[in-house]
Amino acid sequence: MGGGYVAVLVIDVHFPDAGSLKSKRKELSSLKAQLHQRLGCAVAETDHQDLWQRSTLTAALTGGSLPVLDAAADNVERWLDEQLPQGVRVERFTASVEDLRGGIG
Repeated sequence: MGGGYVAVLVIDVHFPDAGSLKSKRKELSSLKAQLHQRLGCAVAETDHQDLWQRSTLTAALTGGSLPVLDAAADNVERWLDEQLPQGVRVERFTASVEDLRGGIG
């Protein structure tokens, strides 16, 4: 039976300098690419697509052990805080594969 862990990060971002959806999209596209390429996250915009200065992203990370996964998620949160001093809020949800299976083998 396979194991492992998954962390889901719900990322609320504020873009105070965005004056249009086009401006927000440019910043958001760069942010999503960096989360994926630099930090190994699978990421998607999941809410507030129609607002100029706000967005919600959902990102996922996986790991073979909980300490390794927690370190990777901590790294993502630190990076987001550094990149977005104007405003970011992150909620983290972590589960084991067993948790997701609901104990069913």
